[in-house]
Amino acid sequence: MKVIGINGSPRKGGNTAILIQTMFNELNRQGIDTEMISLSGQNIRGCTACGACMKQKNKQCIFTDDFFNVCLGKMVAADGIILGSPVYSAGVTSQIKALIDRASMVLAANKGLLKYKVGAAVITARRGGAISAFDTLNHFLHSKEMFLVGSTYWNMVYGNSIGEVEQDQEGMANMKNIGENMGWLLKKIHGRL
Repeated sequence: MKVIGINGSPRKGGNTAILIQTMFNELNRQGIDTEMISLSGQNIRGCTACGACMKQKNKQCIFTDDFFNVCLGKMVAADGIILGSPVYSAGVTSQIKALIDRASMVLAANKGLLKYKVGAAVITARRGGAISAFDTLNHFLHSKEMFLVGSTYWNMVYGNSIGEVEQDQEGMANMKNIGENMGWLLKKIHGRL
């Protein structure tokens, strides 16, 4: 089994990566492979609504000159997907928004590619906007027929400077718990419990 964590932050190795890695530690402890995919420095253009994916139905976007098709291929191949983003202007980053907008179109043209996969959204926030960003990622996961992992609180941790999220003890405990719950659900689905 494999879980990918898509870090939608433009900062590689920042607070969002810390949250995803905390979950990965729990998944690895349960024998589940993990891979971090950072959108930092990657070019993913927004959806142009050209409709080519609806005609081709080849599980790809017609535009092949950016990182999107590579990322979507990893999502389709994975058993679990973690989407992570810091809060930007009370929402998700433009990087992860471009990814989920284009993925929504390609996935609508090729039904069921993420069905029955396990998903979780995680958010880092300085102060406000976390619920809005969390909702955006969860709406994507939920509408793709994935099983969403919950925990003891909403999947968000507070901090501004890199590493500051680790001072949010409740938030970090929640990330550990989400990782544990994701591992349990994956093992249950795959008959390993």
